[in-house]
Amino acid sequence: MKWLSMTRRQMMLNSARGAAGLSLAWISASCRSGSSGLSVGKSSKQGFKIGACDWSLGKSSDPGSFELARLIGLDGVQVNIGGVKNDLHLRKPEVQKAFLEEAKKNRMEIASFCLLDLNGVPYKSDPRTEQWVSDSIDVCKAMGVPVVMLPFFGKADLRNDEKGAEVVVERLKGVAPKAQKAGVTIGLESQLSAEEHLDIINRVGSPAVKVYYDVGNSHKNGYDIYTEIRLLGSRRLCEFHAKDYDNLFGRGKIDFKEVRRAMDDAGYRGWIQIEGAKPLGLAASYRNNAEYLRRIFPRKA
Repeated sequence: MKWLSMTRRQMMLNSARGAAGLSLAWISASCRSGSSGLSVGKSSKQGFKIGACDWSLGKSSDPGSFELARLIGLDGVQVNIGGVKNDLHLRKPEVQKAFLEEAKKNRMEIASFCLLDLNGVPYKSDPRTEQWVSDSIDVCKAMGVPVVMLPFFGKADLRNDEKGAEVVVERLKGVAPKAQKAGVTIGLESQLSAEEHLDIINRVGSPAVKVYYDVGNSHKNGYDIYTEIRLLGSRRLCEFHAKDYDNLFGRGKIDFKEVRRAMDDAGYRGWIQIEGAKPLGLAASYRNNAEYLRRIFPRKA
């Protein structure tokens, strides 16, 4: 049975690689013919929105994040739904109301949610998390938020863990129909490659499951992030984390202008969430990074 499982795994991964090859061949041909998708300044009217993760603002699952985001000059916030200590408090209607009121007061959007505690209480192994993910879809629907991110770091890491990936696939198969019916996207953020993410998405078989792409993490893991963005395309990408670790944007290892070109080719427009970097102090660093990104990723693109 183990051999059969691994054979199936290899077949699915090979299928993802085949799709990747076709996608990259199309991109290459399009570039040569001068039709590489959306181009800077000539694409659709919809552009980009710049936000930040509430936990990286020091306001994890705290409605005070909206005021700080406004002062920095952001468009919105990615909000942590909560964790074990507060019993995922955004499941409570009164807490939802408090967050919505504070967001409205500061003219901020809730871009997406995150189940941040999944890094320590893994979706691949802890039975409690099945209910958490199901409940997060209800929170999204109640608050009009289209995306919930599931992180796979620390104890939840899926690299070289086929058994863990199998559990994740089966659990996603169970909850994806609910998400799809509710109009909610489940975004997977992990240290896997684009091909490995495609393998999981193909095995789940639902358009409600996509990749939440972090350019900093993927670059650190040695992946060609510009090729990966083009490979995944807008149908499989739901949102982005912008990160260059301890560097201010434009001074580090991530070429955000090339990220923009890759997004153009992929057809992506939407949210980019700043996560991390504090060389100037938190507020000043985020303001600097937001202003830098805004020049490359304007609201109307």
